[in-house]
Amino acid sequence: MTHLRLDKISKSFGGVHAVVDVSLDAPKGAITGLIGPNGAGKTTVVNMITGVLKVNGGKIFVDGVDVTEAPMEEIARAGVARTFQNIRLLPEASVLENVMIGFYRTDPSAILAQVLGMPSARAAHRSAREKAMALLDRFGMRRYADYLASALAYGHQRRVEIMRAIAAEPEVLLLDEPVAGMNDVEARALGDLFVGLAQGGMSILLIEHNMRFVTSFCSTIYVLDYGKIIASGPTTDVVADPAVIRAYLGG
Repeated sequence: MTHLRLDKISKSFGGVHAVVDVSLDAPKGAITGLIGPNGAGKTTVVNMITGVLKVNGGKIFVDGVDVTEAPMEEIARAGVARTFQNIRLLPEASVLENVMIGFYRTDPSAILAQVLGMPSARAAHRSAREKAMALLDRFGMRRYADYLASALAYGHQRRVEIMRAIAAEPEVLLLDEPVAGMNDVEARALGDLFVGLAQGGMSILLIEHNMRFVTSFCSTIYVLDYGKIIASGPTTDVVADPAVIRAYLGG
């Protein structure tokens, strides 16, 4: 059942231990939370899962396959996609074009076919456009299809980045603070979309500081502090854990 499993992964930078023996299961069909104070090592964990950073110890499994030493492109082809804390869109490309890029991330040969003007490329382009428009409909963004990404409000840019990640049709979706800067109404609407993705069989690992959002949508939470897991389990139990309260509030 588990799409993503971390088995005691660790990462050090020089003499600084950023992540220490972190184990985690993010099953398909569920939204799993990874929370913790600033600097706890959450984004470092995501960077190791996606191959941006190599682990110093431990193993990473996607659908039972060991991808610990795999390069980034191979991990993407294995079904892993992510968003970033800081939005990374092509600002001078349209919303539609930004989303369409996601369909080519796991198939670089399709880009070469486009350059060469091959008939198969034209068919693939039409298919990608149709799928991208369907995503825009799902996220309520069709009317922005031809807008430049840079012209959108922050919350809408977040949606474009999430759609681009989903376009790759991942088995595992890593969301790094997806509702940062959004109001409660925007966050709730996005959370409902994440629930729909999970119900479709996707494994979602959510990093987020908005505790109201986390407790509303995550079935299980892992808490990271100083690079170590200090609590894990059902959401209601974890948020009441004294160690978690101390990590967030001090004392």
